[in-house]
Amino acid sequence: MAMMSEGLRERSKARRREAILRAAYQLFADHGFEATTIAQIAAVAEVAPRTVTLYFPSKLELATSHFDEFADRLSAALRQRPDGQTTLDALERWLRNEAAHRNDLDDLHNRMLDLNPPLRAIANARLAEVIEEGARIIANERGDRPDGIIPRMVASAAAAVISVVCPRAQEGDIDAAMAFLRAGVGTLDSA
Repeated sequence: MAMMSEGLRERSKARRREAILRAAYQLFADHGFEATTIAQIAAVAEVAPRTVTLYFPSKLELATSHFDEFADRLSAALRQRPDGQTTLDALERWLRNEAAHRNDLDDLHNRMLDLNPPLRAIANARLAEVIEEGARIIANERGDRPDGIIPRMVASAAAAVISVVCPRAQEGDIDAAMAFLRAGVGTLDSA
């Protein structure tokens, strides 16, 4: 019985967390990040303001939470790839997984970022951190220096692909993006 109630409690917490995110992203998109208050988010999510701050200690953490999880999944996919799997293979697998699990919260989050340029800049900075990590992984895989031009170009091109493909990924888009990246790497290897 204890295990069943623990599962119920975790599901309830997950639903509450998602309700808070949805309320915040909708309000940030409609009224702007700066103009929206924790009290307004709590009212729309139908929770107490204290509940919002228990889940998200600051409004900025709330605004960036979804993207941070996205970036963490990418980072983990690159770092924890199976032996023999290239970085580009891991990226493709991650892109396909992200596309398969997209939902309306992703769309709402992207809309919120589009309408709040300072939040988009924060997301881009977080993505830049993952790009740097990706460049180190690619350099290691290729036997290049981490600050070398090729690993940095590949990682930057991959980041551009992610920013274009992820918001509205279609199967053909991922195929085209990966063909582009692989051809670019192939060109660099033959140069």
